[in-house]
Amino acid sequence: MNGSRANNATLLGGIVDGLGNVAKANAAVCVPAPYLQQCADALAGTPLAWGAQDVSLHASGAYTGEVAASMLAEFGCRYAIVGHSERRAYHGETSEQVAHKALAALNAGLTPIVCVGETLDEREAGQTNVVVGKQMSAVLELLDDDAIARIVVAYEPVWAIGTGKTATPAMAQEVHAQLRSQLRERSAAASEKVAILYGGSMKPDNAVELLAQLDIDGGLIGGAALKAADFLAIIGAAEAAA
Repeated sequence: MNGSRANNATLLGGIVDGLGNVAKANAAVCVPAPYLQQCADALAGTPLAWGAQDVSLHASGAYTGEVAASMLAEFGCRYAIVGHSERRAYHGETSEQVAHKALAALNAGLTPIVCVGETLDEREAGQTNVVVGKQMSAVLELLDDDAIARIVVAYEPVWAIGTGKTATPAMAQEVHAQLRSQLRERSAAASEKVAILYGGSMKPDNAVELLAQLDIDGGLIGGAALKAADFLAIIGAAEAAA
C-alpha cells in the first residue's frame, strides 16, 4: 500500500526511461487499484506491463469493496497477485480461497501470480516443505492442465521479508525445486511453462546470485520496486540470467 499520483509518475517514468523500447525480461508493476488507470495511461506501448495486488474470487454481486477480475481486465491488467503473505496473515485468506482467486483471474484472461511461503515458526519447525506443498496443492487441485500452464508462482519466505533475515540462494533454490517437482508431477507439459519467482527481499545486491539458481526464474519485488534504479538493476540481472 504505497504510492501517490505524483510519486507514481516519477517512478513509472524512471523505469520506462531506463528500460527503453525493448526489454529482454518480462517486467510488470502491480499497483493499488485506484492507480490502475494511471498505469494504463503511462505504460501503454511500453515494455512494462501492469497488474493488481489482489482480486476477488467472485465475478460480481453483493461484495462491497471487492474488485472483480473482469474489472481489472478493463484497465488492461495482465497480472493479479493472489495469496500474498500479507493477505493470508492479515485477512485470513485460506489456500482454497487463493485457488479460487487464481481461477477467477484466469477466467478473465489475467495471469495470476500465486504466492506461497512459510513463516519463521514453520521453517524452524521443519515444516517448510509441508506448508508450501499444501498451499500449492490447493491451486493445482482446482485447475486443469491448460490453466496451470498459464499461472505464475511466487515463493515468499515470510520470515525473510522486512525482518533483516535472509534466505541464502541455496535455501531458496531448494524450495523452488520442490515447487517445480510438484508442478511436474501434476503436469509435465504445463510445468515447463510456469515461471517460479522468488519473493524474499530480492534486491540489486543479491539478485544476480539468486537468479543464477536453476529453478529461480525471476523475482516478486517489494521495497526495491519503489526505487526506479533498484528495480532496473534487478531487471538487468534477470536479462543477464536469461
